[in-house]
Amino acid sequence: MKIIFFGTPLFAVPSLEKLLHHPEFEVLAVVTQPDKRRGRGSKLTPSPVKALAVEHQIPVWQPKRIKKHPETLSRLKQAQADAFVVVAYGQILSPEILQMPRLGCINGHGSILPEYRGAAPIQWCLYNGEKSTGITTMLMDAGMDTGPMLLKQSTPIGLLDHAINLAERLSSITADLLVETLIKLDRGDIQPTPQDDTQATYAPLIQPVYYRLDWSKSALALHNQVRGFFPNCVTPFREQALKISGTIPLGVKLPSELQELEQQWPTLSQLSGKQGEILHIVKRFGPVVQTGDGLLLLQEVKLAGKRTQSGWDFANGTRLASGEILS
Repeated sequence: MKIIFFGTPLFAVPSLEKLLHHPEFEVLAVVTQPDKRRGRGSKLTPSPVKALAVEHQIPVWQPKRIKKHPETLSRLKQAQADAFVVVAYGQILSPEILQMPRLGCINGHGSILPEYRGAAPIQWCLYNGEKSTGITTMLMDAGMDTGPMLLKQSTPIGLLDHAINLAERLSSITADLLVETLIKLDRGDIQPTPQDDTQATYAPLIQPVYYRLDWSKSALALHNQVRGFFPNCVTPFREQALKISGTIPLGVKLPSELQELEQQWPTLSQLSGKQGEILHIVKRFGPVVQTGDGLLLLQEVKLAGKRTQSGWDFANGTRLASGEILS
């Protein structure tokens, strides 16, 4: 089966790897976003998908706007591919492109559709405290993740999962599910299922304003915000920006590796204070903060200009004391 792969970030790499090494597929070319300047030297850096394609000597096309790039459009037509496979490419495909391949354009989307259509499904499902998520493969149409569904696979979300490790798990699921989808679609073993638009929810692009922590929220809501927008959430601390990348909501059922902390809950539950106030420093864990509802332990933080460190090292290094306010 002749494939052209569309993808850009690390999330798409396992899918391309799987197709490159599978005997039933030939990847004719890769379409990815243009190189971007990154790092202190602003060096032009290829996308992770391009790096993999170059390693395997696969042709790479990088149109700035694919819908208005005649050369790329001509190449796509001439390729006569059986399918275009799209995983986190980053541009909307035109109806002209969608109609080119024999089997259509098959997308691996990071949610169980029709929930969390849009650019950031993994982040928003964590922010909303979902207990599970998954991958849906679908035939793309002109809408935003509105095409008929092909296959789905779910995975549970743990209390301490965050956007990066959940994305890693989902990227592996995507790779396997796309292979199964392509083979079954080619054999006629899948009946595409229309989405129920009345059940749709949306996952818009993440904006910097979402990173600010409001200590009037509940401990669980703040925890979900931190892991959903990992590792970028921030709060003021001693007139500096303190990034918080790991938290533990107290008073809920914790994973077995945190049993020691759970055993301290009867004592910690007696603490109370102002919103954003440091109430206590738990040995080997870190500071406990009063929220609008419940207590939140800061497990991993990063001061401006410093390295990421554990909450315990942070408390010791800054001589943090009970009564200080994050505000």
